[in-house]
Amino acid sequence: MTESVLDYMIRLGRAARDASRVLARASTAQKNQALQAIADVLEAQSEALLSANAQDLAQGQANGLDAAMLDRLALTPARISDMIAGLRQVATLPDPIGAIRDMRYLPSGIQVGKMRVPLGVIGIIYESRPNVTIDAASLCLKSGNATILRGGSEAIHSNQAIARCIQKGLAEVGLPAAAVQVVETTDRAAVGALITQPEYVDVIVPRGGKGLIERISAEARVPVIKHLDGICHVYIDQAADVEKAIRVADNAKTQRFAPCNTMETLLVHEQIAAQVLPPLADIYQQKGVELRGCPKTRDLLGTAVVAATEEDWSTEYNAPILSIKILSSLEEAISHINHYGSHHTDAIITENFTDARRFLTEVDSSSVMVNASTRFADGFEYGLGAEIGISTDKLHARGPVGLEGLTSEKYIVFGDGHVRT
Repeated sequence: MTESVLDYMIRLGRAARDASRVLARASTAQKNQALQAIADVLEAQSEALLSANAQDLAQGQANGLDAAMLDRLALTPARISDMIAGLRQVATLPDPIGAIRDMRYLPSGIQVGKMRVPLGVIGIIYESRPNVTIDAASLCLKSGNATILRGGSEAIHSNQAIARCIQKGLAEVGLPAAAVQVVETTDRAAVGALITQPEYVDVIVPRGGKGLIERISAEARVPVIKHLDGICHVYIDQAADVEKAIRVADNAKTQRFAPCNTMETLLVHEQIAAQVLPPLADIYQQKGVELRGCPKTRDLLGTAVVAATEEDWSTEYNAPILSIKILSSLEEAISHINHYGSHHTDAIITENFTDARRFLTEVDSSSVMVNASTRFADGFEYGLGAEIGISTDKLHARGPVGLEGLTSEKYIVFGDGHVRT
């Protein structure tokens, strides 16, 4: 009798739950040895990985995938080297598991504190990029979590080849194969099963387009760590240093157009607009950025700026398009960001300490910056070593999610025969 997709996913879930208990008690040394072993296997199997990836690329071309999608799908020797380096880097990171903090004696005589522990089983659903398989596996492994990885159907051969390398590395150090499982079916029903099994899966991390994340958020019965949009702002305050403002606003938009931490809306105080916007407009136009502006922006910069619509203020372009609005106050900027933003990343450029502190306090986003490009909102740039994604939720993790974001805490109590009276 052929196994159904639901039965298959239940089998993966049960195996992952059992493996999570082994990983939770694994030593730091054993986890690091596993990461190094997987890196060694990837290095030895690089030709096999390239061959499997070639199958996916050929199928993708036959299916009409666009150039951008094919680029995300492609594995090259350089990208495989980056995957290997990423594994070795995660092995050098401090292990959060078992760390104890805030131990204190209470009047009853007991000693109370908190210990950091794994979440358990993490389901990760992602599209196209096969390197995510290694990124996700390494972070989950180091943080003591078992993981079930469901990549896109377009990368099935690449992901299965990577999975074989992971399995071999785990076996070499005596960790269970089910510590990292890659879903082998491309049936979409596998996603539905994965996100509705709270008895086996503790948290879901979706990495992909807005449609995927919306579906998972709507249907999941398991907690989800996610962000839907990256509508990021830079606000140039009236007290900004003009040179800093131009440098940051340029980088925040043009360093890369597609990432979720790229600026989509530039807000400028009316008292400094005439100093910063004309040189910025020249830079943007030289780099092929389409400008959409409010009436004041168009009055200042002319017809080269398209009239912005109401929809522009709440759009994540992921493209060389920028909306610009001239405002009359810091209060108006904060109000605009909190209304139209996606609670991802927002920055103020100012030399006024009071304005900076107010912006930090009142802007309700997972990363808030002063005099720095929004492009820094990244796990690697924050010193986390790597990230599994970015969360704009307030529970349980917020901002770039690294090793600590894949853990929880439990209270621990020490007594000496203490009883409550």
